[in-house]
Amino acid sequence: MHDLESTIYVVFSNIIKKSYIQILADSDEHDLVQQVQEFYADYFAIDPFHFTLDLPANHVSMLPTVVDPHNSQQACDRMLDAIAAVFLSLKKRPVIRYERSSEIARRVAQDAARLMYEHEQGLFDFRRTEVAPLLLVVDRRDDPVTPLLNQWTYQAMVHELLGIQDNRVDLTKLPKVPKDLQEVVLSSQQDTFFKANMYENFGDLGANIKKLVDEFKVKAKSNQNIQSVQDMVKFVENYPEYRNQHGNVSKHVTMMTELSRIVDERQLMAVSQTEQELACNANQAVAFEAVLNLVNNEKAADIDRVRLVMLYALRFERESPQSVEQLISRLSARTSKHKAALVHTLLKQAGFDKRTGDLFGNRDLFNKARTLARGLKGVENVYTQHQPLLAQTIESIVRGRLRDIDYPFVGNHFQQGRPQDVVIFMVGGTTYEEARSVHLVNATQTGIRIFLGGTVVQNSTSFLNDLEEMQRVQKVERGSFASM
Repeated sequence: MHDLESTIYVVFSNIIKKSYIQILADSDEHDLVQQVQEFYADYFAIDPFHFTLDLPANHVSMLPTVVDPHNSQQACDRMLDAIAAVFLSLKKRPVIRYERSSEIARRVAQDAARLMYEHEQGLFDFRRTEVAPLLLVVDRRDDPVTPLLNQWTYQAMVHELLGIQDNRVDLTKLPKVPKDLQEVVLSSQQDTFFKANMYENFGDLGANIKKLVDEFKVKAKSNQNIQSVQDMVKFVENYPEYRNQHGNVSKHVTMMTELSRIVDERQLMAVSQTEQELACNANQAVAFEAVLNLVNNEKAADIDRVRLVMLYALRFERESPQSVEQLISRLSARTSKHKAALVHTLLKQAGFDKRTGDLFGNRDLFNKARTLARGLKGVENVYTQHQPLLAQTIESIVRGRLRDIDYPFVGNHFQQGRPQDVVIFMVGGTTYEEARSVHLVNATQTGIRIFLGGTVVQNSTSFLNDLEEMQRVQKVERGSFASM
């Protein structure tokens, strides 16, 4: 027997190879290891139905294997580990499907099938349900539009304009942020206000924060008039006890202030209007003029110019390639040739001939725009969000109409009927807008649970950075071939 201080318990976050256990046993000369356990948690749970891997060098997961075989294999292995851990923690063994047009989605799906049905068959031998769970592996490149769009719901908007990393928001680089709010946590598990408002649009969020401030005004017996976000900030500054008693709300007032500032600074209402014109107007000439006007706008940010030209190129690459080239040329004059060249990189990686889903087909990027009247001055009416391609895919799953030809099964394991549990894994990264789509289905559909996971959580900045890395790697590859 050993005392507690000399006793060792070893817990692994995933499946551990038997050879490693043997090495551990051989090294334990004093018999100190009392227990070795596998605890399947080899992924980052952001929300109850959304997980990520925070994969370094995420761009590798969207490149052909031949470009970087070593790192591509490492990325596939990491994805397989996480998928295995998810299903072991759910105690499920799924049937597996993948996006037909994606080489890496097929590889990950086939690797998962080998692990679950061959190499670790006994470990995954759980009680079977009438309809087997589903693992669907898809590729970010099938919907390059969603990570390029402005976001107007709270969680997605914070990630787009400020950035969220593992539920933390870094505000240190922003002006006039109090020291105690320079890094804040946005967690639906710990923050009841965030949980209630994370999927609300920007206008509703402002109204809800104003309501909380008004409630405190009554308690504080204040006559201060609050009509805008700026008024809220002044009120919080004038009542230090407000921050002490309602620090959580103070956090959200600060976030709202910063979001409003960035929206005004980058003229994002106008940018979003142009996105709507591009998406909802079938007239290519009108869309061209709208994008050209914004590219020429002196006050527009480079990132917004690049995003809009990319959206135009994805929409009209076949219908009007000449106008796409015109916009790229104009973009090159307004920003840099390097940034303008990213449009070609995007079309090469995620253009029409590379996609499986019906990204544009019979619908637009957005649902038809409708304005939303809001009760807080200074928070303008915003457009409703477009529906990501993933929402259509989920609808097909719910209705049992996911096409075998587009999303084939791996092996001889098929599915009849609607599954109760679905894990959709997106190679190349998810978005918070897609997580919102999953939430809405889970909240309204009975008898089905959908989990969404991916290599990272993308916003437009990270997606453009990935495109830049892909461009750089391919230039190196071309250079190496040229020197042979």
